[in-house]
Amino acid sequence: MEKQQIIEKLKQLKITAVIRNSDINTMFSLADALKKGGIEALEITVETPGALDVIKELNKENKYFVGAGTVLDAETARAAIIAGAKFIFTPVMRLDVIKLCNRYGIPVIPGATTPTEILTGYEAGADFIKVFPAGVFGPQYLKEILGPLKHIPIFVTGGINKNNIKDFILAGATGVSLGGALVDKDLIAKGMFDKITEKAIEFVRLVNQV
Repeated sequence: MEKQQIIEKLKQLKITAVIRNSDINTMFSLADALKKGGIEALEITVETPGALDVIKELNKENKYFVGAGTVLDAETARAAIIAGAKFIFTPVMRLDVIKLCNRYGIPVIPGATTPTEILTGYEAGADFIKVFPAGVFGPQYLKEILGPLKHIPIFVTGGINKNNIKDFILAGATGVSLGGALVDKDLIAKGMFDKITEKAIEFVRLVNQV
């Protein structure tokens, strides 16, 4: 996929599932459960054991839309891109990561909190900015930020759940990244992937209501 196609798909899908510390043996079942529930975009965090192998294996199947998350430096970003990551999420503002992703034509979504960080990242070439931890500050904070910075597409992550996801979309979020509220570790450990699908369906329904 070309970079602009990936950007448009992220906008269209709106929800990205953050997958942390899931082993490769359960990853396909989890990916299938999420997709069955309407969530295709998967962010595999790089501190997950064997994360690059997971990204590589998932990308062998064209039905998955996979990127890397918790990327803290350019070296890790490059390794994830080589493994097949279609987009890169970071929890912090690292200009070297933005530069490298632009060099390879891969969408990059760095983390930021303040208006200064958000504008700095966008002017440096980020395709979206990820406001993190969004749940701590709330939807009103996002709405206030987007007053003067409405031209910057924002993802939100950290503390997003079924009780506030609609409010963040209404406040102007382009997309949301969902971790524990969607990818429940206990359900995964018990092999209850049908419950993961149910959670995915509910989150997609809430977003579509907006």
